[in-house]
Amino acid sequence: MPAPDSTDATTADHLAMLASADLVIEGRMPWSSNATFLCELWPGGSRPDAGVADQITEDAGEPDDAGVDPDEWDEDWDEADEGDEAEEPDRAHDLDGRSKPPTRLPGTGGPLGRAIYKPHQGERPLWDFPDGLYRREAGAFQLASALGWDCIPPTIVRDGPFGPGSVQLFIDADFDQHHFTLVEDEANHPQLRRMCAFDIVANSTDRKGGHVLVDPAGHLWGIDNGLCLHAEFKLRTVIWEFALEPLPAELADDLAAFVEAPLPDDLCAILDPFERDALHQRARALLAEGRFPTDPTGRRYPWPLV
Repeated sequence: MPAPDSTDATTADHLAMLASADLVIEGRMPWSSNATFLCELWPGGSRPDAGVADQITEDAGEPDDAGVDPDEWDEDWDEADEGDEAEEPDRAHDLDGRSKPPTRLPGTGGPLGRAIYKPHQGERPLWDFPDGLYRREAGAFQLASALGWDCIPPTIVRDGPFGPGSVQLFIDADFDQHHFTLVEDEANHPQLRRMCAFDIVANSTDRKGGHVLVDPAGHLWGIDNGLCLHAEFKLRTVIWEFALEPLPAELADDLAAFVEAPLPDDLCAILDPFERDALHQRARALLAEGRFPTDPTGRRYPWPLV
């Protein structure tokens, strides 16, 4: 699997880094319906003192057993952001456009990299998905790994500044590019077909155009995968360009191997029995059909599209 940030690092290296590094919050990602934070990954014990996360946690207070009211969460962050920006105007609280290089402190080696942290307590409840969407972020990566498809950035579940959540390796992408620009280049079509097949098997319910990223090496990655792996068929995606095309042989081979093997233990732990059965059923159905499905209703699109 090619590495998102380095030709020398392996997926195992990235997973180990995500699990062991200290998370230092740089800022909250804008326009996210759930609390989503860009973090620097610092070697254990070398993180900057009095980091943003410490100050925000102190300002916001500790959550009670019932979790955090999303409106109160937003107010806490709005107030905290105002103070932090006044003292540190260069810190990226509004993280749009291309990312800035990680901050490096004098006399240190600096952060190891970056990650996206989605804490459980920052999730807004949904009527049609179980609680704990952060687990499905990690489940999407585990599913992609089981299929042998390197289309989801390395993602784990771990404790962070705001409690348990998903931590995903940050992709330093060209954020001017998205599915609708990438699909114009036929060189990207093999990777987009693979992501299309992944979304069908994963039952992705929110594959917007902006959830397809391209890194400097031209590798495509699918992000924001919390709404997936439901037992009820809920597919909503922008990737319909390959409808009725034959399933490429290499993808069919991977699906055949997947349905014959037991699900990984980590993935089984995330899903209930109905979700596990439905996952294998979707994979078998795509393999048996031998071609990409179409959407005769015209309704299986997320909103907004990008």
